[in-house]
Amino acid sequence: MSLARAAHLVPSGPNWPALIAALAENGARHDRDGSFPFDNLALLRDEGLLALTVPRSLGGQGAGLALSAEAVGLVAQGCASTALVFAMQLIKQAAIARHRLYPEATRERLGREAVSRGALLNAIRVEAELGTPTRGGLPATIARRVPGGWRVSGRKIYSTGAPGLAWFEVLCRTDEEAPRLGNFLIPAGAPGLSIIETWDHLGLRASGSHDVLLEDVFVPSDLVGQLAAPSQGAPARDDGQAAWNAAMIGSLYHGVALAARDWLRDFLHHRVPANLGAALSTLPRVQEVMGEIEALLTVNRRLIQGVAAENDAGVPPSSTESGLLKVTVTRNAVEAVRLATSLASNHGLSRHNPLERHWRDVQCGLIHVPQADSALQAAGRAALA
Repeated sequence: MSLARAAHLVPSGPNWPALIAALAENGARHDRDGSFPFDNLALLRDEGLLALTVPRSLGGQGAGLALSAEAVGLVAQGCASTALVFAMQLIKQAAIARHRLYPEATRERLGREAVSRGALLNAIRVEAELGTPTRGGLPATIARRVPGGWRVSGRKIYSTGAPGLAWFEVLCRTDEEAPRLGNFLIPAGAPGLSIIETWDHLGLRASGSHDVLLEDVFVPSDLVGQLAAPSQGAPARDDGQAAWNAAMIGSLYHGVALAARDWLRDFLHHRVPANLGAALSTLPRVQEVMGEIEALLTVNRRLIQGVAAENDAGVPPSSTESGLLKVTVTRNAVEAVRLATSLASNHGLSRHNPLERHWRDVQCGLIHVPQADSALQAAGRAALA
């Protein structure tokens, strides 16, 4: 998406070039020391972006998937770690408004806190033994019924945004004879909740995806989502949710690839080897590779726009199609950054240049669910059925 069009994302219209530049400057520092980007998230809060998908009735922007995906892609051009936390915020707020799995008063509280103070929310689901729950299995995190609510105990890993979250939406199973699955909302600072700083990653180093330890944490009944038998699957997984995940995650890594392309373009225009006597951008082979990068990015943009438009029109693609889209977009983004790095040579791998950070960040797109094997197997089963 062009920055000229980006001004229409919210009524006040952030100054996107300035915002992206500030996000990038802060993001490079946080990437180096693995610190959490509180300052970047404050910038998004001040622009009203952290409430982008909160319903208008609660003071938010009520944005659909198309605008939300564009916003995430723009933020990712500055800082991918910030964009990941941002994407999770928008996905969760949209899902809470759409699915109505919590009492009305709870939904309103979550939305209004996002509007008034930029309160961050994310789903905390992954465990060391279980892995991602999208592959099946029951979580080891247990919710035990007590007067007035539940007591939750367990340990979650890869809890993106943990240092900055106001709310942790924790996937648990009950300790009932016939266990049920559900999400339990736990506020930051709740007695028994602690963050263990384990995140030390190749990419997205500033995302704060640490472990969260829950030791007999009390959750009142009004902060518990609908509970369902495991045979019904995880709560709120449907075609619409799959479309949101595919477009938002795809936009994040597409944004990283756009940032890599933009840096490379400037480099090629200004790099004049002595033996050539002209900028690298004048070489036919360089132009051909840039064309390959543009082809990948064009396909990505069209795919993201397509799934977002269909979803906003009320006819999202199937979960299987959305899974294929996510896999295709992230693969294309990885390849685009690889090609950019190949043209930049040693300059692309130097920590003095941002392309090195973009290369590391984009690799994480291959790991986000759905991963290629599960998405392709689902598509293969559907094709053979």
